[in-house]
Amino acid sequence: MPTANTKSKSANPVRRFLGILGPGFITGASDDDPSGIGTYAIAGASTGFSTLWLALVTFPMMAAIQFICAKIAMVTGRGLAGVLKEHYSRSLLYPAVLLLVVANIINAGADIGAIAAAINMLVPIPIPAMIIPVALLIVVLQFWGSYSLIERVFKWLTLALFAYVATAFFTRPGASEVLRGTFIPAISFDNKFLMTATAILGTTISPYLFFWQTGQEIEEEKRIGRTAIEDRKGTTRTQLRRRGWDVLIGMMFSNVVMYFIILTTAATLFKSGKTNIQSATDAAEALKPLAGAGAKFLLGLGLIGTGFLAVPILTGSSGYALAEVFGWKHGLENKPDEAKKFYWILAISTAAAIEINFLGINPVTALLWAAVINGLLAPPLLVLIMLIGNRKKIMKQHTNGVVLNILGWATTVAMSLAAIALVASWFMG
Repeated sequence: MPTANTKSKSANPVRRFLGILGPGFITGASDDDPSGIGTYAIAGASTGFSTLWLALVTFPMMAAIQFICAKIAMVTGRGLAGVLKEHYSRSLLYPAVLLLVVANIINAGADIGAIAAAINMLVPIPIPAMIIPVALLIVVLQFWGSYSLIERVFKWLTLALFAYVATAFFTRPGASEVLRGTFIPAISFDNKFLMTATAILGTTISPYLFFWQTGQEIEEEKRIGRTAIEDRKGTTRTQLRRRGWDVLIGMMFSNVVMYFIILTTAATLFKSGKTNIQSATDAAEALKPLAGAGAKFLLGLGLIGTGFLAVPILTGSSGYALAEVFGWKHGLENKPDEAKKFYWILAISTAAAIEINFLGINPVTALLWAAVINGLLAPPLLVLIMLIGNRKKIMKQHTNGVVLNILGWATTVAMSLAAIALVASWFMG
């Protein structure tokens, strides 16, 4: 009969695994926000299996970039904006942060609209009537709850997205088509493909995640009493190795969901000729082989859960960036009276995001454009991240190794080329 000590030892591997998970895993989970879900669904419905290979390609890319961001914070004791402020010209810092804030507001507005559309699928309340209540609820939770509360309340709803994984097997897509789409890159230079590819890259390797990752690393340090920058500076190879696994698992979680959303919508909507998704209800059609009439319910829960997780991260990453630029106290674990200016940023960002929903833009179209804007903004930020990661004055003995440099610069080049090709296609008609 096993003793208590034996049971404890057998449970240790699970506890050790759970102990590894931290900011990297939360960042990965939040990457499948409504903008991501909408973009992946549009990709599968409009281009079929031809973009599946991007799920494989972006996995090592996003893992490398997020690990470099985590490493920057762990070594310097500062967030990304704080490092830029200390070591680079204000002429680089201010435009980067301004563009981040603008992109985050657009993305948050699209996500709030998606939450309202998801509620509309479950309860017949007009979408415009739900925009302000949804935004106010998020602000209330941020101000008088905490992000930890939001995470506990809504993270389980995101598991509904795994219905896409199950549905993919129910639809029995052709193995040859899936394998071809997964392992043979299909690249086209028409505007439709370039916009879809840029949106996929932008919603997967999103600028707000760079700032959020570094901000959460600092929050982790503050929770154990390291409130001063000098106390937070420096890390060990063991700590970096643990964070590497944390980031890797988080990004894998994100990309598995991404892959199966594209696969499922390609096997259902694209195959049936429904190539133009205009609403959340259209996206829910892909889940019918598994869920039947419950498809709307499953997708609705997934969009609500990911939206309530993502919007605070979007406004929070803007808050982290601006607060570090101007030296304000910040952090979602602080109460509003302890970090007033930081919380004002959250409130103003959310108010501006509300306005996005009253411009007459289709909610699903807004999700796609939010991803495209992130794809256009990411390249200059990636250049700065790679320069910081290789600068000995900043990173000491923890500068990027060969593998990180290859993956990081490949990511920067790939996103730059996609953005340039898309803009060129607009000018060329």
